[in-house]
Amino acid sequence: NLSSPTMFLLLGFSSAYRAEVTLSLCFSLIYLVTVLGNLLIVTLVWLDAHLHSPMYFFLGHLSFLDICYSSVTLPKILGDSFSPQKTISFVGCITQIYFFLCFGGSECMLLATMAYDRYLAICHPLHYPVLMSKKMCHCLVAVSWLSGSFSSLIQAFLTARLPFCGSNTIDHLFCEMPFLLKVSCSPNAALNKAALYALAGTIAMGSFLLTLVSYVHIVRAVLHKGAGTQRAFATCTSHLTVVSLFFGAGAVVYLVPHSSSSKEMDEVLTLLYAVVTPMLNPIIYSLRNSEVKGAIRKAL
Repeated sequence: NLSSPTMFLLLGFSSAYRAEVTLSLCFSLIYLVTVLGNLLIVTLVWLDAHLHSPMYFFLGHLSFLDICYSSVTLPKILGDSFSPQKTISFVGCITQIYFFLCFGGSECMLLATMAYDRYLAICHPLHYPVLMSKKMCHCLVAVSWLSGSFSSLIQAFLTARLPFCGSNTIDHLFCEMPFLLKVSCSPNAALNKAALYALAGTIAMGSFLLTLVSYVHIVRAVLHKGAGTQRAFATCTSHLTVVSLFFGAGAVVYLVPHSSSSKEMDEVLTLLYAVVTPMLNPIIYSLRNSEVKGAIRKAL
């Protein structure tokens, strides 16, 4: 027979193990839904002739970005959940930061591009085919990818040059810039943080302001032109939902001061924009869009 203290320790270990297995299963399910859902959108946009328009061209790229974005963090989180030592090399950490910021910044720019596309379609419908030509669509997508890549390259390079002479423990789910800066012992930490946040803010705030300005013009056009544009505005609701989730949670994580008491809230918000939003995007667009639902029915 086991003694009482030993039994208590074994029960505690068993409970912790069950919790980790449950979390691992949840993350596995989220990743599976994310990849399959976004892959379905990419395939539909590619195969269905009715979806060969600028709006769905951008949606296909957004879905591909979401697959890449979630693949930066979720496989590592899943691997760590089954490992007793949850570690990552310094090079691996900087690499994760680069790709996370690259895909995140590109998604910010692409969401702004999609808002601009809706603005042209609703406010300038007669000139829309000329203004949003195939060449323009490819240029806007290229600018989105290049902006995210260039900004993240500079941020990752500056972060890699910071001295880390104290604790090497990051109390977070994965390597993310604000939490890595907290363990740096640089005498110019404030200056480094200001430079890094300025680069990230330029992409994020620029994209958000462009999205906001586009929707101000869209709402104004809907109010002035009446019923004719209200149906067109219905195509914007899915995009507005995704923008609100992505920018809202990201702004709280990056702009609100962090404290030890808000650790759980930081992780929940990080999971919202880094893990949950890429999973919800295809669900939101498919459930609220009749053309996508029609393409799914046709494919089935």
